[in-house]
Amino acid sequence: MNFNCIKTVMIAAAAMISLNSFSQDLIARQAPIDKKLKSVDSLALQRQIRAEQSEYPALSLYPTWNNQYVHAYGNSVVVPESYTIDLTGFHMPTPSTRITSPFGPRWRRMHNGLDLKVNIGDTIVAAFDGKVRIVRYERRGYGKYVVIRHENGLETIYGHLSKQLVEENQFVRAGEVIGLGGNTGRSTGSHLHFETRFLGIAINPALMFDFPKQDIVADTYTFRKTKGYHRNTGAHDAQLASDGTIRYHKVKSGDTLSRIAKLRGVSVSVLCKLNGITTKTILRPGQVLRCS
Repeated sequence: MNFNCIKTVMIAAAAMISLNSFSQDLIARQAPIDKKLKSVDSLALQRQIRAEQSEYPALSLYPTWNNQYVHAYGNSVVVPESYTIDLTGFHMPTPSTRITSPFGPRWRRMHNGLDLKVNIGDTIVAAFDGKVRIVRYERRGYGKYVVIRHENGLETIYGHLSKQLVEENQFVRAGEVIGLGGNTGRSTGSHLHFETRFLGIAINPALMFDFPKQDIVADTYTFRKTKGYHRNTGAHDAQLASDGTIRYHKVKSGDTLSRIAKLRGVSVSVLCKLNGITTKTILRPGQVLRCS
């Protein structure tokens, strides 16, 4: 093999090595760019998700956004067997501690909220951050009322107001004024009718809000679909103690169903029925059980 041939082979080999090195260097330089692009895509996706959540709170739970009907869902929603509702970041809707009518059967019909004594003109505020879904007047029902949907999955209803101070599709913060107490609609005296609903199902507000103490019962409330729920009325957890009082127990380390039942003067079967659990359910410290 002559010198020119050897020279040509060496130049070709060097070129291949140089090209391979250049390719690897290019890939190495491209890697952080790809990573940055993925980060940008991720941030854009996160912003889009936040925007959608802001536009429609609890978007993953609710199928529609309706500005006309309080009970707008019916069979269109998929009600989970259980769902934990975050109650932190709350604000009591009124400083009133007096419940004038509890949740439950009343006058042969279901009373799906609590009535709290307020005077005409008293300030009413949003219980959680959320978006106003309805601002309407119902002469034979809620009177002037406001419905707010919250990111934790709840919808809260504020009825019999004398004045509504928010607009539909307006975003509000917990503690922000939404209306004034009143006596409008089907009402026999000035009060706030306060409802808490999950996917259209009414839940007793006393299971989440301790009005006498102006605090929440616990940081979370676990909704459970039970036989006590009737879709035609939207009633959930409708049973009351004989004196109309809701009683509950906050589970401590070492508590058992039998111990709680004995302490609260109820049977284990009643505890299970009221809370949608079984005798094999593992209790967690901090969990709140209904006892009456």
